[in-house]
Amino acid sequence: MTTKKKLLLSLFGVFLILILAGVFSCSRLPTIVPDLTRRAGPAVQLEGDRGPLSAKRSKAIIDKLQERGEDTGIFDRHLALEEAIVGSPLTTGNKVLLLKDGPDTYQAMFAAILEARDHINMETYILEDDDVGQRFAQALIDKQKQGVQVNLIRDSVGTLGTPDAFFTQLTDSGIHVLEFNPVNPLEARKGWEVNQRDHRKLLIIDGRTAFLGGINISAVYSGGSSSRGSARRSDDNPVWRDTDLQVTGPVVADFQKLFIETWEGQEGPPLTDKNYFPKLKKAGREVVRAIGSTPDESFSQIYATLLSAIESAETSVYITNAYFVPDPQLLAVLEASAGRGVDVTLILPSATDSWLVFHAGRRNYDRLLRAGVKIYERHGALLHSKTALVDGVWATVGSTNLDWRSFLHNQELNAVVLGQEFGDQVREMFEEDLAESDAILLDEWQHRPWLFRIKELYARAWEYWL
Repeated sequence: MTTKKKLLLSLFGVFLILILAGVFSCSRLPTIVPDLTRRAGPAVQLEGDRGPLSAKRSKAIIDKLQERGEDTGIFDRHLALEEAIVGSPLTTGNKVLLLKDGPDTYQAMFAAILEARDHINMETYILEDDDVGQRFAQALIDKQKQGVQVNLIRDSVGTLGTPDAFFTQLTDSGIHVLEFNPVNPLEARKGWEVNQRDHRKLLIIDGRTAFLGGINISAVYSGGSSSRGSARRSDDNPVWRDTDLQVTGPVVADFQKLFIETWEGQEGPPLTDKNYFPKLKKAGREVVRAIGSTPDESFSQIYATLLSAIESAETSVYITNAYFVPDPQLLAVLEASAGRGVDVTLILPSATDSWLVFHAGRRNYDRLLRAGVKIYERHGALLHSKTALVDGVWATVGSTNLDWRSFLHNQELNAVVLGQEFGDQVREMFEEDLAESDAILLDEWQHRPWLFRIKELYARAWEYWL
């Protein structure tokens, strides 16, 4: 074992002690979202490929989206508040492709990397030294040799098990690699903030195409989750079910800004002079908002806008999420929506790679089921997807889990896409997952084994830090 690894293991021992002390010192959880009281706000102003649209044009687009949707008040009761919370604009003229699971996502990413001509910006939580990681490394090195500048942000904890040699081969080729919040305090650039992690997954090609979602760079995503697929893995190596987006159009500039803000906030070296903000033309018909959250802010913008959307729901709330450890505010909003007749349906994992998160989330099943929330657990795959669909017209896909770590301690990244057309695609994907899930029924759940209850009680003590 190298000296560096020994140091890192020692630091993690200290970190676990700090966590344990923190758990027992937190008497109550903080309020983490602003006032979401429904109120009249300013007219929503959209942006296009040539800048802000007029109020009249913005209203016409919103009205058209509303006409194609269900009988819903989400547009007139939600969007102005969302914009006030988040600050980033709704942008028209985008094309959004829904990518399901690792094989399709990686194929689209490699095709885009191959076409890169100016720069590649990549931000990831996990980047493993396996077949998939090495394939990405070689693709990036090849582009760097062709004069395409590659800038990579990798999280220190997420890549803790990746050998130094893996990143050395990248830097030796000229790729700029920035370690987010190094675990080793001797390498910290702006104060030791080991509990703050970069959980975003973002790939930007030439400032024109962006990929984002829940998929890390790892061979665990090599198998598809479809029962018809030929890449299913063994029980010992389950397939992973995840979701990403490929986005082209004006909103890509907003994702680029978020990447550069992280790079500069981590005091990375000056970026090589490239065309990071090319003139972006209309690519499609989707209306999209880019939302990035950071623990430096007083609350998670992604979380706040999700609560606002659920609170504005009229007909349906469909959520698929890998790590479900809701705080009291999210629980209350889900219960209230179900109580006023909204179809609130959750698809959650039946198995997980995080034992504590799994049982801490299950602790809330009884309360939600009593309120009329429908809960399903996905079988046949390890669920890692993070999506939501409200009233069939407001959809979000990204890296954000519904747990305290995502809400308070992580940098996260989501896209909100408006409209019936994309909403139908998300609904179809949701229904496919629903067909592969088992319903959790209140009567059966109340008779679950006591061992489960003990695990839930133990896990709940740690939920703030999960």
